[in-house]
Amino acid sequence: MQAIEILAATDEITQLKARYFRGVDSANGELVKAVLAEDCVLDYTGCCTDPATGRDFIPQMNVILRGRDSWRADGMSSLGIVSVHQGHNFELKFTSETTAAGIWSMTDRLWFPPGAAFSLMTGYGHYHETYEKFADGWKLKSTHVTRIRVEAA
Repeated sequence: MQAIEILAATDEITQLKARYFRGVDSANGELVKAVLAEDCVLDYTGCCTDPATGRDFIPQMNVILRGRDSWRADGMSSLGIVSVHQGHNFELKFTSETTAAGIWSMTDRLWFPPGAAFSLMTGYGHYHETYEKFADGWKLKSTHVTRIRVEAA
């Protein structure tokens, strides 16, 4: 890939990730599905587990979704959870003209409904992802969340 192609692809992928976060936080399943590859694999196992304590704050999030159509339209809102995800630094490596791998630093805050075991969970970690370019643009092919720290109050 030429430098200009790398810059354009990088911009497309960062826009894709921004739409993913916005779709998750606004419970807009159609927006999330629009950035997913048809045959994506979204591995959320351990995504709410603090590595220091081993405590899993949301065990029902330990799922692997296979395929775009496995994404739930209402996301975490079906559990009464309001989320705010922030993607920070990112690293992208283009593995071919049509494939790339990335790591995104992230922070998320999840507010829980009254009566839950805690009211707020804050997590810090990374999204490890792959992307593929299709006729209609770059799509998220796979994701896995790893954690540095998870706190709840």
